[in-house]
Amino acid sequence: MKRLEGKIAIITGASAGIGKASALLFASEGASLGLIDINLDGGKEVCEEIRKNGGKAEFFGIDVSNPEAMKGAFEAVADTYGGIDVLYNNAGGATPRDDYILKMPLDEFDHAIGLNLFGPLLGCRLAIPYMNQRGGGSIINTASIRSMIGTPGADAYTAAKGGVVTLTRALALQCADQGIRVNAIAPGAVLTERVKKLMEQDNDSGPTQDMIEKHLLGLGHPQQVATVALFFASEDSNWITGQVLPVDGGASVH
Repeated sequence: MKRLEGKIAIITGASAGIGKASALLFASEGASLGLIDINLDGGKEVCEEIRKNGGKAEFFGIDVSNPEAMKGAFEAVADTYGGIDVLYNNAGGATPRDDYILKMPLDEFDHAIGLNLFGPLLGCRLAIPYMNQRGGGSIINTASIRSMIGTPGADAYTAAKGGVVTLTRALALQCADQGIRVNAIAPGAVLTERVKKLMEQDNDSGPTQDMIEKHLLGLGHPQQVATVALFFASEDSNWITGQVLPVDGGASVH
């Protein structure tokens, strides 16, 4: 039996990178998917690829920090497939404007919080009532090793991801008696298209040379994170909650 057979999952940031890899993997394991991303073309392509391979997917081209749009998307997924079992809050990322706190434009902080912390909080707020109706579920948040170790050059992003870590632990405590597990993945430097672009620009919001050298097993690939997301989404992790798992090639212990 496929590991997500009969499950209904929402993945944010699904148009590329880790989100795309996870969407394709979840679909291959039997999940019916609601895909959310602000990138219309990329999101539609992922949705069509899943459908061509016999999977079920709906795409919503929205901003994860927009409460009304997110509410509409979650309602549509629940109406189409019958509920929500899994939420993977994957959308996020540092941007070229992020920097050391004395150099960073102040409005960049609001942008980072909206995308990386408010978006996941909003997703959790919307998903939990549907999961209660299904007798439980799994929420997977995306943190970062930047929230666990000191790294320079992305202070707004680091602060937001620190919030994701504590939000994950707080919700794990509050949702356990409802059968809802809440965990987080803390990726290291993963070679997505966005990260590759930041590296080409030699921008500190991407991995610095020092950070790259900390990855004992080399830099990661989206599929290597997607398999961990699948673990948390499936019953394989049914006795795990409140955990923040570094998936970082050993960078956080170096």
